[in-house]
Amino acid sequence: MERQFPKNVRQIGNVSDEPKIYVEDYVDIYLNQLGTQAAEVPVGIILIGEILSLEGQDVVCVSGAMRMKEVRMEGTEIVIEEDVLKALKEERKQFFPSGEEIGWCLIENGQPAGQMKEISRIHNKSFAKDNTVFIWKDALDKEEVFYSFKYGELMQMGGHYIYYEKNPSMQNYMIATRKKNGVTPCEMVEDRAAKDFRSAVRVKLDEKERQNSRFVYLTSTLLIVVVLAIGISTVNNFDRMEAVQDSLESLSQSVNKTEEQTETVSEDNAAVEAGNMAEPVDVGSEQEPAGTVPETSTIQEQLGDEDYYVVQKGDTLDSISVKLYGDTSHVKAICKMNGLSDGNLIYIGQKLLLP
Repeated sequence: MERQFPKNVRQIGNVSDEPKIYVEDYVDIYLNQLGTQAAEVPVGIILIGEILSLEGQDVVCVSGAMRMKEVRMEGTEIVIEEDVLKALKEERKQFFPSGEEIGWCLIENGQPAGQMKEISRIHNKSFAKDNTVFIWKDALDKEEVFYSFKYGELMQMGGHYIYYEKNPSMQNYMIATRKKNGVTPCEMVEDRAAKDFRSAVRVKLDEKERQNSRFVYLTSTLLIVVVLAIGISTVNNFDRMEAVQDSLESLSQSVNKTEEQTETVSEDNAAVEAGNMAEPVDVGSEQEPAGTVPETSTIQEQLGDEDYYVVQKGDTLDSISVKLYGDTSHVKAICKMNGLSDGNLIYIGQKLLLP
């Protein structure tokens, strides 16, 4: 997979110069820890990583750091034995087999200005490659200065990046050398920037969870309102149905009373007409002519109450058929017997002729 710019980074200073220097977070922690031990004697470190070109820019990625066994000061001269550098080369193969030596770091008390001649001499001797890096760190006030080897000399850089990636090689080196170097294993230390970064991620996650909770709350509230509206509408419809049912009952009673009054008037009128139009007849002539069809009133008089069913509250033709015949198969017959085109149009008190 092609190497890309690190994504999770923290900028230190002005990074407009090239090469762009990226220091992995574990390496930065390790250098800061070694700084507490450099109050009396200087501490030297070999930097491990890669020098490459990304999107047309020179880039240096520092992913590892290894402490030199010994660095001495003899007057103004910085002394690093060749055996020390050779031992580090062998150790690098064990912990950082895919990395290369890309520079070095010196931690001491004081300023680098008075020792730049010695620093340049050592760099030209052991790290004379374009874009290699030298880091100077003050042991007391933690100040640091970055240099890059360009055009045959060390040039001060305006800034660099701290980047955050998985770095098991550096972590394993810190654990393996913790007794010799006196530093805390990396998995037990968190850089403040890393903490801030993780805290920011947690804040975003919490905010997202709160937004989801608000959405669920609003959705639940809306659902409750809809259910209540449906319930109220159902109650209102039920009340209307009861009102219609009551109206039908009143109408049915009125119709029954009207029918009774009409029958009474008809009987009275028939009696009057019979009195006015009666003529003497022989007893034998009272027989009806053969083949004459009886009138409807005569048929009704011949039917008893068991031949009718009076519609009760809540009845339907289906329920009437089941009640009288045990199933719903007689619904069509009831409709035909009573001239009903729509079986739902029955009312309380209605007399249905049974088949």
